[in-house]
Amino acid sequence: MNEAVRVRFAPSNTGHLHMGGARTALFNWFFARHTGGTAILRVEDTDQERSTEAYYDAILEAFDWLGLDWDEGPYRQTERMEMYAGAARRMLEAGTAYRCTCTPDEVEEMRQKARAEGKTPKYDGRCRDRYDADPTEPFCLRLRTPDEGETVVNDLLAGSVTFQNDQLDDMVIVRTNGAPTYNFCVAVDDIDMRISHVIRGNDHLSNTPKQILVYNALGEAPPRFAHISMILGSDKKRLSKRHGATSVLEFREQGYLPDAFINYLVRLGWSFGDQEIFTREEIIRNFSIDNLNLSAAVFNPKKLLWTNQEHIMSGEAGGLLALLEERLRARDLDPDMLTREARLGVVEELRTRAKTLEELADGATFFFRQGVEFDEKAVKKFLKPEVAGPLARAREAIAGVEPFSPEGVKTAFERVLEAEGMKLGKLAQPVRVAITGGTVSPGIFETLCLLGKERSLERIDKALSLINQP
Repeated sequence: MNEAVRVRFAPSNTGHLHMGGARTALFNWFFARHTGGTAILRVEDTDQERSTEAYYDAILEAFDWLGLDWDEGPYRQTERMEMYAGAARRMLEAGTAYRCTCTPDEVEEMRQKARAEGKTPKYDGRCRDRYDADPTEPFCLRLRTPDEGETVVNDLLAGSVTFQNDQLDDMVIVRTNGAPTYNFCVAVDDIDMRISHVIRGNDHLSNTPKQILVYNALGEAPPRFAHISMILGSDKKRLSKRHGATSVLEFREQGYLPDAFINYLVRLGWSFGDQEIFTREEIIRNFSIDNLNLSAAVFNPKKLLWTNQEHIMSGEAGGLLALLEERLRARDLDPDMLTREARLGVVEELRTRAKTLEELADGATFFFRQGVEFDEKAVKKFLKPEVAGPLARAREAIAGVEPFSPEGVKTAFERVLEAEGMKLGKLAQPVRVAITGGTVSPGIFETLCLLGKERSLERIDKALSLINQP
């Protein structure tokens, strides 16, 4: 590209980072990484009534989980008030802004009158040339919007979008209390940060002509805009809580991998051939604004779950183990009950059947308990008196296996099965209930070896005691 790419993601700390915001952040971040540009984080926190430090911290925590490293920021608008004041003074001196002393009631009366006449409800400009500089009279500052002509948004996705200037309001840029307004701050920030491209949701398209007019008023050229489609729920309505978790941190709690979540979100509106599963490096290498889709994307929780499972199955075992250990500790379980080699073995055995980290932790829990917690239905069905003999003989056979390996355990099982005239399932399931407490685990030979001989024998002994109770 002929210019240095500088993009920004600018959330408001009036709520958590949600899926739509996260996807916009990702599009900006990947575009910067693909082009060798600069990715900036800017928090728009001028809404003092709704902005909180808790939401600010949660937004940063979400980006930390996603692994997005911003080149600049986080900047905060509340720390940039002098710059906005300076820009407003320059506009006032240049005549591109003016003081307005009309009260809110008077402005509302203008709007109602315009509606009644079938016109666009807006401020009628009566203060444009009449302010007498009375210092005792409160005033706001308004942008002087051209009466004629048009403002054109040259969108990289939608093409040229034209707005007639006579339909645009003389918007307030500084309130009577001195607070700058949203669209004014955004434009001033983008000028100061030398933003080259603005990638954001198409719900902001109506704000764009207002911001372009501020650019023009300050004698600056606007950035290039790309307004991306919204994310909709399965009912084709705007995504909300009723469609499931929308906060990024909620997906973390549910056990999604950050790279899988990123993969899924980026694919909601971006494509590269027919490929579905991407590493972060592959997205960086192939990302292009040209491949963004105009049509709205539909959130599909089943597809997200599938994407997560694919990343679990293909992920690096050591990284998965670290995430599993976090969840085990959260359940007051000690990962060090098994050696690191055994823990990696647990990951390898369970990763093919777990769709989330929570499911991975659920499947691994029995390995890290001091004892075994029996499921009553499993005990009733499989730990019957008639299996006491075969289970005891299996216990003795297992005790004699040396070295303790899946192959050795299998051979020991085969000897017991032959002596008892049993099929594997008739013996394996009682052993499985004995050592796990339930009916689901990886292969019985691998499970026994990962648990270890001593702990396996202790659990089988407890099951035998349970069977032999009067």
